[in-house]
Amino acid sequence: MADLLEWPKQDKRRLLHVVYRVGDLDRTIKFYTECFGMKLLRQRDVPEEKYANAFLGFGPEQSHFVVELTYNYGVSSYDIGDGFGHFAIATQDVYKLAEHILSKGGNITRDPGPIQGGTTIVAFVKDPDGYTFALIQRPTIHDPFCQIMLRVGDLERSIQFYEKAVGLKLLRKVDKPENKYTAALLGYAEEHETTVLELTYNYGVTEYSKGNAYAQIAIGTDDVYKSAEVVSAVAQELGGKITRPPGPLPGLNTKITSFLDPDGWKTVLVDNEDFLKELN
Repeated sequence: MADLLEWPKQDKRRLLHVVYRVGDLDRTIKFYTECFGMKLLRQRDVPEEKYANAFLGFGPEQSHFVVELTYNYGVSSYDIGDGFGHFAIATQDVYKLAEHILSKGGNITRDPGPIQGGTTIVAFVKDPDGYTFALIQRPTIHDPFCQIMLRVGDLERSIQFYEKAVGLKLLRKVDKPENKYTAALLGYAEEHETTVLELTYNYGVTEYSKGNAYAQIAIGTDDVYKSAEVVSAVAQELGGKITRPPGPLPGLNTKITSFLDPDGWKTVLVDNEDFLKELN
């Protein structure tokens, strides 16, 4: 087990993209490109399976974290549930970005200003499907898409799971007793130079509804077979399970494996080389 757990630390890992469902692909593409300044990177339509995808981000998929939007034919809305928290976009001027989003008809749910008891300037926006985006002010920005926040029922268990199963590092923990929550930020590099996963524990809340809107995060790995072995071993100890054994996807031949964490949040591990071939 100890040898096995060394693998995620040596592996070349990166958060690749987050997948979620939207009710109108063109509407979301328009909103993300006009309001947030994202670029449409690629799009595909799969009529035989009745769905279409669009990938958007602030730079090429080879080096940036992106969103993969899924539109299922004929489905115009989804239940986001109360477990999904928000995505976050870093910007050098939150006031300016919020004003721009308003001018495009966007829905600002919290006006720009310092966070409670702190100095960081933030604002909150809802996209056309109701997903929340936090806008966070930072002096320097590596990739504007800077975090995904999900709520969990046992923070220590979740931290251990993500550290052991996928080799994420705990970057910092924030406890806010006055607001009755604790958050942990995990990433593969320092917070200012990578996209992080923020896990939030609300005092006393052990379960959340997942809805059917948010789908999963994808992480790159050099070996899906070895990585799946690690996840299996960790899941036996902490909970969670492999939902798709490692192997190539039919048609695409990209090797993947997928699993659920102890709270039921899904992650897909994707072979790094196959992923780059797919992009080319």
